[in-house]
Amino acid sequence: MEGGNGSEVEREDDSVSDILQDRFRLSAVSIAENEAKKNGVEISEPITSCIADLALNYTEQLAKELEVFAQHAGRKSVNMEDVILSAHRNEHLTALLRSFCNDLKEKEPQSERKRRKTSKKEDKSTTSAVNIPDT
Repeated sequence: MEGGNGSEVEREDDSVSDILQDRFRLSAVSIAENEAKKNGVEISEPITSCIADLALNYTEQLAKELEVFAQHAGRKSVNMEDVILSAHRNEHLTALLRSFCNDLKEKEPQSERKRRKTSKKEDKSTTSAVNIPDT
């Protein structure tokens, strides 16, 4: 019976993944349509669909890259430095991400910063992290 339960869990995972992908695409289409409207431009349905697919593919690739960066650093969690590193080909985006990261650090309550004990390696990066499940 265990094989049946495993298959059922896989189907649930696939179903959740499909739902998340559909929601992502709908959000991307909505953003594209709103930006077009805001800029006084008409955008066709095939174009918005293409934009949504490109955004999803880019996001999936980015997630894989971030996982590799974290694993290379010997971590199971992605942190802000991984995200900044992923933008290394785009200087403007890198600068925006660093600025955003610094803003987050400034907004963090002082008591939170003092309470944490971090290694020297973590001191160089931010403590914002995303857990990567074991594969």
